Amino acid sequence: MKKKRQELKKVLGRTEIFALSFGTMVGWGWLVFTSNWIGSAGVLGAIISFLITGLMCVFVGLTYAELTSAFPLAGGEVAFSYRAMGYFGSWFTGWTLTFAYIGVAAWEGIALSTAFHYLIPLPRIGYLWTIAGYDVYLSWSIIGIVGAVILTSLNLFGVKPAAIIQIMLVMVMIMVGIIFALGGVTFGSTENIEPLFTNFKGIGIVILMAPSMFIGFDVVAKSAEEMSMPIKYIARVLILSIIFAMVWYILMILATAMSAPQKFLSHSSVPAAESAALAYHSGLFAKMVIVGGICGILTSWNGFIVGASRILFAMGRAKMLPFIFGRVNPKSQAPSAAIVFVGLLCCLSPLLGEKALVWLVDASAFGTVIAYLMVSVSFLILRRREPDLQRPYTVRNGTFIGCIAVVSELFFLYWYTPLSSGGLIWPYEWGLILSWAAVGIFLIGVHYSLNYKETTNDADREILIFGEEYARER
Repeated sequence: MKKKRQELKKVLGRTEIFALSFGTMVGWGWLVFTSNWIGSAGVLGAIISFLITGLMCVFVGLTYAELTSAFPLAGGEVAFSYRAMGYFGSWFTGWTLTFAYIGVAAWEGIALSTAFHYLIPLPRIGYLWTIAGYDVYLSWSIIGIVGAVILTSLNLFGVKPAAIIQIMLVMVMIMVGIIFALGGVTFGSTENIEPLFTNFKGIGIVILMAPSMFIGFDVVAKSAEEMSMPIKYIARVLILSIIFAMVWYILMILATAMSAPQKFLSHSSVPAAESAALAYHSGLFAKMVIVGGICGILTSWNGFIVGASRILFAMGRAKMLPFIFGRVNPKSQAPSAAIVFVGLLCCLSPLLGEKALVWLVDASAFGTVIAYLMVSVSFLILRRREPDLQRPYTVRNGTFIGCIAVVSELFFLYWYTPLSSGGLIWPYEWGLILSWAAVGIFLIGVHYSLNYKETTNDADREILIFGEEYARER
């Protein structure tokens, strides 16, 4: 093999990993979508939807925990699915998850522009175009673009500085969330939480969006190669972050609902902030909640840049994508090309306008569920095919847990199809998915057909993916 296998430096401890995982899951959605969730399903219906989704993520998280402990490698899903299903299964899993991560990372720029516009109304300067009835102005889009540039630059310095900033932002967000929740419970009214439940169609609408609110716990698998903590702690950090995120969303739903009547929330652009102002009788608290939301945007965005770039790095290192994605900067130890690529797409997304926020959330959730399904299937295959595989963490009743995870994901996939009461929107959401699939088909055709001198057989690719320590003997 002519090129040395590129590796990432182990610098992340338990606190950094938890902050990355929890912070990536909890972004801006709890501020702007709570009214939609409550209006669609009712307070109890919205809570049930998040309990169902959170439980699904726990089952999936357990499969992730075992597989990550067995293969603590960058872009873990690429390794899991390659070991279980070979090249094409691995490529499909990696490309689908890259779409999900980049999709959510992309909408963070739109969310940042929306947040700043609430704090400081932005003048409408530099009309660009109209998308789905929404006029896009440069003065609005530039906020998201600048945010993308700053976070991309931060990640280019290495994952450790990005993780330190992540911890600080998560702490601020948690403090703001606690103040908001206390205000809703203390000064709000139980009369505002009616209706508790609307109908099953409403629950379906919330379930359609909920998986995207939990995307991020799997950043643990993607950054596993950079962990300096004992492998046995992976499961604890991963599952704990899912539970914390589930509790967070439920508290935000309750606090928002109790703070203001549904009629008030339905006309709010940022329901959580405006309900906080109503509960505390002060507009200052609305701005405080927005600041907490901006911290959430940045933590989520930062985590998605880390996760998406590690998937691209793993695929580039395995020669599934151009090898430049698999290179590490010798000074910062960061996969620079992968980070720049993700950052570039994040810079473009605010140019789509505010309407694209929901499209990217739904399309990304669809991609996430497919990728989680592939990981769960890989878990079951490896349980059967490699029973003696070294697993520092082993899930009890693993086959049962894996089957529950697969069934759960199939259940969620149903909600994205035209057969359900919801389904993805044509042409916007399906257009995003089909466009990414078309690019993927083109790339896999080109790269699989090319004869790389450095990778001429499966044994070489095995080393590129797993390294000497985890590769199978050939």
